Amino acid sequence: MIQALILISAYLLGSIPSGLIVGKIFFGIDIREHGSGNLGATNTFRVLGKKAGAFVTAADILKGTAAASLPLLFDAHVSLLAGLIAVIGHIFPIFAGFRGGKAVATSAGVLLAYNPLFFLLLAAVFIITLSISKYVSLASVTAAVTALIYAIIYTYYTEDIPFLAVVIALVFFVIYRHRANMIRLKNGTEPKVGKNKKK
Repeated sequence: MIQALILISAYLLGSIPSGLIVGKIFFGIDIREHGSGNLGATNTFRVLGKKAGAFVTAADILKGTAAASLPLLFDAHVSLLAGLIAVIGHIFPIFAGFRGGKAVATSAGVLLAYNPLFFLLLAAVFIITLSISKYVSLASVTAAVTALIYAIIYTYYTEDIPFLAVVIALVFFVIYRHRANMIRLKNGTEPKVGKNKKK
């Protein structure tokens, strides 16, 4: 019963639409009607600016971390599963008509709770790729692929199968949610960081 309540709570945490809340309360707009139409941090940066984008990024990371940490309060061994459920909540938020973000920040938050060093590695890969390419989508996908490679190697030595399974799911979500971005990258039409002004 406790585990079921934890997983439900994790979904509800993941469903908190940070970008939608910030947009409506502080700017009077629904960011899903602007920019890429996405509810996540990247579109918040593009539509609402750096401060709002940074806040939404932090909020989305923390809700993943909170969901993955929630089982620790009840000595329940469902940390990774709770984190995964929170990511699903972020992608399909019940509080925002099931139109959510692309799973990057919330996935990062889950990994932060489970393995902080892994999180730092992926953050470094993301930042370096973004600095070089200026494409958030490319940085996100590169970090996801790095996560998969790391998880495979890590599991080979530790036999932490649940960790590998959850990372595979998170990587799938991130890449699947960025499929349109990858097409635009191929066609040379993907917007770079700093190319869109705040609306």
